[in-house]
Amino acid sequence: MNLTTVGAGPETVIRHYCESLFFGVHLPAVDDNVSVLDLGSGAGFPGVAMAILKPKWQLKLVEASQRKAVFLRESTRHLNNVRVLAQRLEKVVDHADWVVARAVDPLAILSHVPRLAPNVGLMLTERDFSPIQTKSHIAWVDPVRLPWGDRKICVFGRST
Repeated sequence: MNLTTVGAGPETVIRHYCESLFFGVHLPAVDDNVSVLDLGSGAGFPGVAMAILKPKWQLKLVEASQRKAVFLRESTRHLNNVRVLAQRLEKVVDHADWVVARAVDPLAILSHVPRLAPNVGLMLTERDFSPIQTKSHIAWVDPVRLPWGDRKICVFGRST
């Protein structure tokens, strides 16, 4: 089942697994009791990698596509800290410490902060961050550049 646009090989490892683990390592969570909503989880990135990296965190993978949600349920059935929500972002009523997203329209995500969580983490390009950087309801910390040279960054902020 093809769930991503990136084909097999080294690019897949870097683009999906390494970037997701890097993102999880840099999420500025203060303790182990963290709940995270991964919005538009798709094939499970970054949520599944974060769940493996931080087994005490509770992750909910939000995915509107039923086909992808079925895949996520099957692929995470042995991860006790993962739950899949097969619904559109607008219908989510769960609340968490963090919302995170990758390859999802950042403005769509920000429109649901703080309704879903007071903290937000996004993986995006510098160009995509520029227009949202001045959003008045988010206090951003300095971006963290991904080390693979494709001008992607991890940004983390808190609702003000």
